[in-house]
Amino acid sequence: MKRPGRTVLWLQSGGCGGCTMSMMCAENPGLFATLENFGLDFLWHPSLSEESGTEVIDILNDIIAGRRTLDILCFEGSVLRGPNGTGKFHILAGTDRPMLEWLHLIAPLANYVVAVGTCATYGGITAAGSNPTDATGLQYDGRNEGGALGAAFRSRSGLPVINIAGCPTHPNWVSETLMLLSEDALALSDLDTLRRPRFYADHLVHHGCSRNEYYEYKASAESLSEIGCMMENLGCVGTQAHGDCNTRAWNGEGSCTRGGYPCINCTAPEFEEPGHVFTETPKIGGIPIGLPTDMPKAWFIALASLSKAATPPRLRRNATADHIVAPPADRNTNLK
Repeated sequence: MKRPGRTVLWLQSGGCGGCTMSMMCAENPGLFATLENFGLDFLWHPSLSEESGTEVIDILNDIIAGRRTLDILCFEGSVLRGPNGTGKFHILAGTDRPMLEWLHLIAPLANYVVAVGTCATYGGITAAGSNPTDATGLQYDGRNEGGALGAAFRSRSGLPVINIAGCPTHPNWVSETLMLLSEDALALSDLDTLRRPRFYADHLVHHGCSRNEYYEYKASAESLSEIGCMMENLGCVGTQAHGDCNTRAWNGEGSCTRGGYPCINCTAPEFEEPGHVFTETPKIGGIPIGLPTDMPKAWFIALASLSKAATPPRLRRNATADHIVAPPADRNTNLK
């Protein structure tokens, strides 16, 4: 049975639109089936809605005037505060009002405010480098609380901004969050310390990684395209990164590590500036600086030494190849 409608307004600012592109790839169920089944009614989305120009401005003004109820405000992309705090680096087309100002007017009227993607949550790629546009997240500026709305902001439900971090976000992270909000089933206790929904943030990218056998024996790839573990040499931080990317495959089967690229921890604040090349692992004395979550350094060194000593020749050969060159031995053959 179709649920009572919940209104959603989706705004975009400093970003690439990649989270919307990802969301539209939702499968089983698809995006539009999810919206219909959970009574999610988009008042406006810049890519999905027919309205444009003055029609959109009328919708925004109706919300501000109280003529339309807003249940969920989704914001994609960072908020551009420059120059000098005016927000005029992004004036909403057809108005003389910066997006920063529209956000300040509309966010307090929403029952829930959702930051979609790491740009909206923490600043992300658009806040990298010298950050000439003074880009920030909705309620975080990097790792620091504050951002465009301020640390004290709360929506009408009493919740802070809900941070669906990811660059881009997994389509189901967005759809599941919207489904939960349509049922008023997301509480503060369902968010982690960085305000990410725990249904995906309580997992590590390492969980379910197809290279875990190589990781266990520290059989490491040395170059991109090789099939060994990418932690030791190629910058992979999947053992520290929060996300269920390898247990909730993208488009049914993919993830960064399955595609041969190291996890760069895109669900975390300031991932965009790790201080080194994404595909290189910084080391001190040959030991990676970034160790698995909750793993004491001494334990890691001891376990890594034992693992390397016990690495089966099959894994050692395959780790630095771009395909399996040494298949597992047949058990029956070994018994002969």
